[in-house]
Amino acid sequence: MGISDILSEDMVLAGVEAGNKRGLLEQLSAFVAEKENIDKNSIFEAILERENLGSTGYGDGVAFPHARIEGLNKVIAVFARLDKGIDYDSLDSHPVDLIAFLLSPEKSGEDHLQALAVMSRVLKDEETCRKIREAKSAHEIYLALQK
Repeated sequence: MGISDILSEDMVLAGVEAGNKRGLLEQLSAFVAEKENIDKNSIFEAILERENLGSTGYGDGVAFPHARIEGLNKVIAVFARLDKGIDYDSLDSHPVDLIAFLLSPEKSGEDHLQALAVMSRVLKDEETCRKIREAKSAHEIYLALQK
């Protein structure tokens, strides 16, 4: 599984504005709900439930909010770059500005873990993160993620 298997260019967002973590997660839930015709509240509640287990802000300005959703039939990924980092209760306490938002079918154990691993591998690369932060458009971000 590669990044292009889980992320399409129309699911990459640049210049996202969010005042706080909850607002960001609600905004991304609404984006996916509209794109994929899924109930926004079921996405948002599942994401919050996962966040309550422990923050998905892993450090270096990167977060991986993710959840499994009943009734979903495929892995859905959204990548967002924020205009300004927000407090995300990250492990290193640094503001988060790069978000890999991932939804998987409820019973997709292996696919869910593989998708998380793919996104994590890409975003652990400092050069890739630098290119994403310097990108002028969602298209440039998408190209940087392909590395």
